[in-house]
Amino acid sequence: MAQATEKYGEWPLKRLMTEVVGSGHKSADDMTREQAAEAFRRILDFEPDDTTLGAFWLANRWKRNTPEELAAYIDVMAEGTETYAPQCDPVDCGANYDGKGRSAIFGVAAGLVAAAAGTPVVVHSGDRVPTQKQDAYKHVLDELGVRTDLTPEESAEMTDEVGFGFYYQPNFAPEITALEERRDMMGVRTFVNTIETLANPAEASTHLGSFYHLPYAKRIIDTFQESETAPVDRVVMFQGMEGYDDVRPGSTKVAVWNEGEEMDDFDIETPEYGMDFEEEDLGVDDVAADSATITEEVLSGDREDNFADAIAVNAALRIYAGGDADDIRGGLEAARDALESGAAAEKLEALRSF
Repeated sequence: MAQATEKYGEWPLKRLMTEVVGSGHKSADDMTREQAAEAFRRILDFEPDDTTLGAFWLANRWKRNTPEELAAYIDVMAEGTETYAPQCDPVDCGANYDGKGRSAIFGVAAGLVAAAAGTPVVVHSGDRVPTQKQDAYKHVLDELGVRTDLTPEESAEMTDEVGFGFYYQPNFAPEITALEERRDMMGVRTFVNTIETLANPAEASTHLGSFYHLPYAKRIIDTFQESETAPVDRVVMFQGMEGYDDVRPGSTKVAVWNEGEEMDDFDIETPEYGMDFEEEDLGVDDVAADSATITEEVLSGDREDNFADAIAVNAALRIYAGGDADDIRGGLEAARDALESGAAAEKLEALRSF
């Protein structure tokens, strides 16, 4: 125990459970930054036994992590993350790593359209991440014949060359990937599912993400502000489908934060931007394969339907997030120009050729 104390500190997970976080979702106390950081270092080192780790993860889920705790987790994650910044400053898109299972993934197509309009974009994911272990960015790119097993340096080169880049979690955050078996045994999401979406392997200054309800968006924005390692100074978040960074149809809330300012939020009606349909209309049978087909057909101009409209609006949000349009409508005009000119199709071919 003396050796463990010397390496970590005074707060093994069992003590944190007994004295701080383990008394229930209403009576539990929050951890200090130092306690949360020590806990996650122990977890990444596989120091806690499985029972204690599972209890700790569930206790965090019940009580809900504070921005200070999440920021501590992010900062510890950053210690074992290999970043490589491209020369450009892309929009970092953080979608749930455990994927989608019902609706198409639009982020590849939307990112390429945004890139064609002059807004570079990066995405990142793992491969069948717990708990859902469904289709994510990697699997759509694989179906398109794009290289995904890239080093961070290669990902940065892709971003500069194409305007769209993919960073692969096992290659930039191997310590997080190493937790997958223990996460899978949990059967439910843990705080790791949250913080991995906030990883920033390209050191981008803008983060684009999704949320179910506005208080969660506020918590994520506060987390970025609390973090000592995150270089983000602009965050744009919206209500997404299946927790992914694909905007949901209908009346949708958007949250925006710029460094030095308070968070702003506003509602958009997606029918006013061409998405005049229901979420069910964007369902697919095979998420990865169908998303790849939709991406290719929309970018080549062979498809003009609900999926094409959804891709244009999602590209508009990326262009707006990157500061290359004053509002979402301006981003939509740029996105449609990129599609109609064939520039977006050229970006797909450049991505495949990388």
